[in-house]
Amino acid sequence: VQLQASGGGLVQPGGSLRLSCTAPGFTLDYYAISWFRQAPGKEREGVACISSFDGRSYYADSVKGRFTGSRDNAKNTVYLQMNSLNSEDTAVYYCATDTLSNCRGVPRNYNGMDFRGKGTLVTVSS
Repeated sequence: VQLQASGGGLVQPGGSLRLSCTAPGFTLDYYAISWFRQAPGKEREGVACISSFDGRSYYADSVKGRFTGSRDNAKNTVYLQMNSLNSEDTAVYYCATDTLSNCRGVPRNYNGMDFRGKGTLVTVSS
């Protein structure tokens, strides 16, 4: 199973993007979906986790109040709405799941996720 993040691109500071996470042939409905990012020259970091059943989401302090996760089960897609973007948000963004239903907090360990996939590049620049 490979998750696919998409929706990245070039955006000006203060702008918005919405990322999508899909998984052809795999139902995302039942699982918490985590978002990670890796900026150039930096370690990968957890950004957000969107639960499946308990409705809770968790966000890193650096994105709290600007990023919002959501799910569309009919489309088998999980979204990450990113607003008020700044240069520090420039990174490759990945989605992943540890196949648990609910998040345990802001995700920490990308390599510990059961399913991961290709990322999408977000560049914030004027």
